[in-house]
Amino acid sequence: MGAELPDYYFRVRENGAFVFRVDTENRQRRIEMDHIAVVNVKNGDIKPQGGRTLSPEDLREIKRWMAERTNLLARRDIDDIHRAVDYLNLTTHWVQSKASDAQLEEVTDALLLAMHDLRSVLVRKKADRLMKG
Repeated sequence: MGAELPDYYFRVRENGAFVFRVDTENRQRRIEMDHIAVVNVKNGDIKPQGGRTLSPEDLREIKRWMAERTNLLARRDIDDIHRAVDYLNLTTHWVQSKASDAQLEEVTDALLLAMHDLRSVLVRKKADRLMKG
């Protein structure tokens, strides 16, 4: 038989999750999931559902999940930025070696504006860091 199910299940949604307590210790030996809370990782809100009061164990597990989720999302953000750097390099190669005049006409202005905007923000943020340090 497989590993035991966890005591809690977190159904991920845009800014957090729906939290369920998992019960397999019932007469029918079926998996039952009791919706106990809605959490928001952006603002830290934990809202009990169904007029219930969350136990200290519930709150401990929810806060543990929220911390893990926040760390995961932060790692994903930086990974996305590293991918963006790769895409910029691939785009440069495409422009230099493969792009037709028509393709360049289609994307040049959008790329120049996006790169100018990014460069402006990066330079300003770097200046701010230098002024602090």
